[in-house]
Amino acid sequence: MKITIGRIDKGDFPELSLEEIDLKIDSGAYTSSIHCSNIEEIVVNGVSFIKFKLLDPEHSLYNNKEFSTKNYDIKAVKSSNGISENRFLIKTEIVIFNTTFPIHLTLSERKDMKFPILLGRKFLNNKFVIDIAEKNLSFKLKNITK
Repeated sequence: MKITIGRIDKGDFPELSLEEIDLKIDSGAYTSSIHCSNIEEIVVNGVSFIKFKLLDPEHSLYNNKEFSTKNYDIKAVKSSNGISENRFLIKTEIVIFNTTFPIHLTLSERKDMKFPILLGRKFLNNKFVIDIAEKNLSFKLKNITK
């Protein structure tokens, strides 16, 4: 049975030290993305890494913590304006509806966007049904069960 999700919500990303961060449910986007700053690919002793900071200093949840991983891919992503660009793709976990789900996120500088995280069709498919009249269904459930 699919879970009903609203048009916006809040979620936790324990591996990224983010709690109750704003999510926009975006059925128009194929991939999910997270707003990052200082995204950089580096090579140390012949091993490629990416390093990045989540969000930016203007965001209330910004913690200036630098993340790095060697477990990443590069994916061509077409933005809403039709321009294709290569983005780094990481795998992590999201906790919504009191359940932990694996999720792939592209790293994107979304400074001008209202929502730091977009949940796209690839993540939503076969798990969720979107009710655009609703919002914060997971966040409300989390607070009921606390």
